[in-house]
Amino acid sequence: MTTSAPVAPVSRRRRSVTSKSKQAKPKKNGFKKFWKLGFAEFNTDHFDISPDGELLVREGHFQYNIYDIIKKYGTSTEIVFPTIIENRVRDLIETFNAYCKILGYKGKFYYHYAMKANQNKEFVLPAITEGANLDVASANELFLVKRMLEQDKFHSKIRVVCNGPKTERYVQLIEELRAKGLTVVPIIENQAELDRLKKFKGEVGIRVNLDIRVAAHWDKRFNQFGFTESEVLRLGKIRNLSILHYHISTHIETIEGFVKPIKRAAELYAKLREKNPGLDTLDIGGGAGVPFEKKKRLYTGKSLISQIVRSAKKHFDRLGVKHPNLIVEWGSYVVAPAQITIYKITAEKTITGNGKSNGKKWYVIDGSFMNDLLDTWAIHQRWHIVPVNYLHTRRLQPAWLAGSSCDADDRYTAGGTYVPLPRLEDCPELYIAVFDTGAYQDALASHHCLLSSPAKLLATNGEVKIIRRRETPEEVGKLFGW
Repeated sequence: MTTSAPVAPVSRRRRSVTSKSKQAKPKKNGFKKFWKLGFAEFNTDHFDISPDGELLVREGHFQYNIYDIIKKYGTSTEIVFPTIIENRVRDLIETFNAYCKILGYKGKFYYHYAMKANQNKEFVLPAITEGANLDVASANELFLVKRMLEQDKFHSKIRVVCNGPKTERYVQLIEELRAKGLTVVPIIENQAELDRLKKFKGEVGIRVNLDIRVAAHWDKRFNQFGFTESEVLRLGKIRNLSILHYHISTHIETIEGFVKPIKRAAELYAKLREKNPGLDTLDIGGGAGVPFEKKKRLYTGKSLISQIVRSAKKHFDRLGVKHPNLIVEWGSYVVAPAQITIYKITAEKTITGNGKSNGKKWYVIDGSFMNDLLDTWAIHQRWHIVPVNYLHTRRLQPAWLAGSSCDADDRYTAGGTYVPLPRLEDCPELYIAVFDTGAYQDALASHHCLLSSPAKLLATNGEVKIIRRRETPEEVGKLFGW
């Protein structure tokens, strides 16, 4: 059952905080800059600080006081802002279309939201509303597309690209939806899939594993997906081939990491098109980075998109090939900034090394990194973490964060550095917000030590609704047969 409550007005409570400290302190009126709030290049343009030093999120004429919300709903809690997803999808599509027009690129642009980034309907539906097509990676994700089609959640002309290994169930569902008139394009990954789909009546794509490495957060020396470049060319004519697809990596760190593969892909596309004249689309996959740490500026979406379009035009013009349609499958780029995760600090402990204190502290949270933010320890991802309250304090404590499970890996140490947070001696209660948690964390979440998953709230149109209640012990136990 969904419950809702109007957002409380900005609090006028005043809290006294000691201002003396030997640490570097934010200058007067410089707290937003210190905490990296209100900056489009850091994906924090919707965030602000109230006069009382509490975290705010702005949505048009509405604003949400995060401290007031969690005082009502408790922690650990995830808060979703679908307006951020809508804005990012709309901006992405409009920017690609604008640069295609400015630069004279003749192909069409299609944005496909990669559902694996977050399959919750509160993330998928806002993306579709603003014009996103879909990219699915499994039979179960495609089943959700079938469910949305049956419920009239999108226009029947939406395009669906199907990546990932094609089980028989997956292929049958592709065929079923194709028969219902939906444009469903399976991307062929290997010879077995090619043989199985030879009689498929709809469009197909082919995935190539380009032999190119770029600077990326998740760079893989070996990749099990797709054909090699030489294998693709040996395939010859492929029935109903319309898409050449590649995916270089995740969280690509530089624009050059996107531009470099386009030249290689364009040359392969030109050769492949000689025997496959129906080939008309180049899908460059995902990989658009998210500035998770906020410590340095990443490329902007505008600069990245302009260089992608510019590079594609340059290389296809050089080859004398008609400009293909372009697809990107950017998932994290769109949904990561749309969710924050909130914890309460429940205790502190002194960090010791060789039995000695270095003046730093462990802050213990009422949640779990291993359960709720799996990428913390799985791929050592770093997060931007700020206080929910006491954002105006000048006395800061260098801290590491410890989760609530009995596991030494359930912690966040910011890569060996420290997270600056208010001193607990100055704060009757302290809450923290972890930014950019909208991508992948839900699907990867676990129940280590049988800890409950956080509550999930939806903040939209000035109201806050519960879309997933915090799990009870009975509910968690039932998952394990109790």
